[in-house]
Amino acid sequence: MRETALVTGASSGIGEQFAHQLAARGHTLVLVARRAERLERLAAELPTDAHVIPCDLAADAASLPERVAELGVEVELLVNNAGFGTSGPFLEHDPLRDAEQVRLNCEAIVTLTHAFLPSMVERGRGGIINVASTAGMQPIPYESVYAATKAFAISFTDALHTELKGSGVRVLAVNPGPVPTEWQQVAGYERDRVGVVPGRIPAEQVVRESLAAYDRGRRSVIPGRAIRWFLRATRPSPRAIQLRVTERLYRPR
Repeated sequence: MRETALVTGASSGIGEQFAHQLAARGHTLVLVARRAERLERLAAELPTDAHVIPCDLAADAASLPERVAELGVEVELLVNNAGFGTSGPFLEHDPLRDAEQVRLNCEAIVTLTHAFLPSMVERGRGGIINVASTAGMQPIPYESVYAATKAFAISFTDALHTELKGSGVRVLAVNPGPVPTEWQQVAGYERDRVGVVPGRIPAEQVVRESLAAYDRGRRSVIPGRAIRWFLRATRPSPRAIQLRVTERLYRPR
């Protein structure tokens, strides 16, 4: 029997790549995102069974487990990929949009982990991949809420990985740097500022390196050699210096 993987935010970018690469590994898939038409197109392209569940996780993550149960599948790999960001001065953000961002980037991954983790532990196998970001490794002026939500994802994942050692369940935090996807447009990013941090890599590479790290039972991975070296070079700096550097990098023009 094929293992089933549930991928949120599967309609584009990194989530779509997870769907393709997990399908190539033989997983049955449950594809979740808001855009039903895109999910249906993706499901038709995949060389494996793929179920489509349109769902706005920021508004109704709690309904998803029951909808999955109705499919008669057991989720053995949960990929919490859905998320979005906001950019620009915090005082110019839409408060409702920021609250939605926190619900999707933080609350939804906790809700879905609570729903699917117990059965994984009971079976003694399974895994969770939480797509966080290098943005969560330090505060980022002008991406204040987004960076904070990804810091939550990293901390949550690290703790779970440690708690579940010996259970047979693997937990991995994926921390991409810049990846050219629809994220930048949704966040309102200025077109010429997308590459302010070095080390842009395609979504295909992010997922390939992430699945290799998952196979090895790693706690976290930063896909891409250039961004790993950039972070190593800047990490020893005092927080005040890091903030000055990131403020200049991310300051709107």
